[in-house]
Amino acid sequence: QVQLVESGGGLVQAGGSLRLSCAASGSIFSINAMGWYRQAPGKQRELVAGINSGGSTNYADSVKGRFTISRDNAKNTVYLQMNSLKPENTAVYYCHVPGVAKGEGTQVTVSS
Repeated sequence: QVQLVESGGGLVQAGGSLRLSCAASGSIFSINAMGWYRQAPGKQRELVAGINSGGSTNYADSVKGRFTISRDNAKNTVYLQMNSLKPENTAVYYCHVPGVAKGEGTQVTVSS
């Protein structure tokens, strides 16, 4: 089993930045791809960004150029650097290993 613990959420003004972290533990040898998705009230879940073990990344169109996903394999941690945040980015952000595990989520609130 894989356990994921997110941190780094909070309240920020529009235009500000936050950095989310996700620490993995457990059967980490099974981890290839990791990523982030978000869920806002009344909206569908949205995949935000992903990264594989080789470092290849992908992003939702809505965050390209503003968000950066990275990973530190030595620390079994994946990060999401979020810049130029907008109120519509307000959501609970979840770290996940696709098809394997997800974290409890961390709230990101962007005020206008």
